[in-house]
Amino acid sequence: MSHHSPPAGSTPSGSPGTPGCLPLAASPKSSGQGGWIFLSIVVVLAAVIGSLLWWRLHAGAPGKATAGRGGRGDGGPVSVVTGLAVQTNVNIYLDGLGTVQAFNTVTVHVRVDGQLEKVNFTEGQAVHAGDVLGEIDPAPYQAALDQAIAKKGQDQAALNLQRIELKREAALLAAKIDSQDNYDQVDAQVKTLEATVNADQASIDAAQVQVNYTKITSPLDGLTGVRLVDQGNIVHASDAGGLVVITQVRPISVVFTLPEQALSQIQAHHAGAGQAVLATDRDNTTVLDRGVVAVVDNEIDPTTGTIRLKATFPNEKQQLWPGQFINTRLLLQTCTNVVVVPEVVVQRGPKGAFVFVVDDDDTVEVRPVAVSQTQDGLALIESGLDAGEEVVVDGQYKLQDGSRIRVAAPAAAGQGTAPAGGSTSTNRP
Repeated sequence: MSHHSPPAGSTPSGSPGTPGCLPLAASPKSSGQGGWIFLSIVVVLAAVIGSLLWWRLHAGAPGKATAGRGGRGDGGPVSVVTGLAVQTNVNIYLDGLGTVQAFNTVTVHVRVDGQLEKVNFTEGQAVHAGDVLGEIDPAPYQAALDQAIAKKGQDQAALNLQRIELKREAALLAAKIDSQDNYDQVDAQVKTLEATVNADQASIDAAQVQVNYTKITSPLDGLTGVRLVDQGNIVHASDAGGLVVITQVRPISVVFTLPEQALSQIQAHHAGAGQAVLATDRDNTTVLDRGVVAVVDNEIDPTTGTIRLKATFPNEKQQLWPGQFINTRLLLQTCTNVVVVPEVVVQRGPKGAFVFVVDDDDTVEVRPVAVSQTQDGLALIESGLDAGEEVVVDGQYKLQDGSRIRVAAPAAAGQGTAPAGGSTSTNRP
C-alpha cells in the first residue's frame, strides 16, 4: 500500500497544531501592527484639529472682540453716518387734538305759511347773504298789502278834508264868528284821522314784510346742505324742520384741548387770544391751515383734566370741514439762534446725555451735552456743542471714545437731516 505525502504547505484536516496553521498563527501579529498604525493616524488628526480649534478660539476671536469694541485695533474703522450741528430758529409747539366746527350754522325756516312755489338752490351750493333760496305763493299777502294801501288812501282823503275844515274854523274863530268849541272839535277830528293814517301806514309796512317773507333768503355766506322740503309742499312758519341748513365754513372754527399742565406755559408765554395755531392732518406734518386763538376757556374740565381753546381759521382752500378731527399745534414760543442736531444724535449714559463728535483724524470723542428740550425730531443743545461741529447720526452703538470711523452714505433718503434747519448728512472722502 503506497503512501502519498501531502503537498508542501498544506495541512490535513482536523490536525490542529500542525505546521499547516502557521499562517493563521502569524495573522494576530500582523493585525496588532495595523491597529497601532490606525491609532497613530487618529492621534495625529486629533492634534491637527485641536490646533485649528485653538487657533480659531485664540487668534480669530480677538479680531471679533476688537471690532465689537468700536473698530479699534485690528477690527478696522466703523462705518457711520454723520451730520452737522447747525444754528437756527426753532418753533416750540403745544400739540392737541381738535374738532372742526362751522363758524355759524343756521337752519333756514319759512316765516309765513303757504305753498312753496320755487326752490332756487341746489344741495351743497355755495350761497351768499341775501340770495333767494325759495319762494312761497305771495298772492294772499299781496292782497293784504293792497287792502292796507287802499285803506290808507281812504283815511288820507278824509284827513285832507278835515284839515281844510280846520283852516275854515280857524278863520271863523279869528273873526269871532264861530265858537272855540266848534274849532276844538274839528281839530280833534284832524288829529284822529292823522293817527288813523299812521296806523294805516303801519299796516302797509306789516303787509309788505309778509310779502317780503314769501321770498326765503340766505342770512349768511355758506354752504347749503340737504334740502329738507321739496317744491310744491305747503309750509308753515311753525314747522320744526326748516327748508335747509347752511353752514359757514369761511372762516371756520376749531375747538381743541390741551392738558391742564399746559395752562401755566400758555400764561407764561402769553399764548392766549391772537396766538398762532396750525391745523395739521392726522400725520401731524401736513399743514391744512394757519389761524389764531380766539378764546381760552374760563375753566378746566375736571373729568378730563384738560382746558379747551377755540381758534379761527380763514379756510380759504376749504381743507377744514365741520366735524373733522384734526391735530392742532399752538405756537408757544420761537427759540432763536439755537444749536440743534437730530434727536437720534443724543445718547444717554450713566453720566447723562452725550454725543459722538467727529475729530479731524477720523476718530470720535464722547462729548457731554445739555439738552434743553426736543421738538419735531430735533434736540436743542443748551451747552456742550457748537454749530458746525460734525456728529455721528447713525452707528453709535458700535462706538466708544477714540474709535476710528469711516463716513458712509445715509441708509435712507433724508437720514441725518433735520426738518427745520437741522443737521444735514455729510459724506466725506
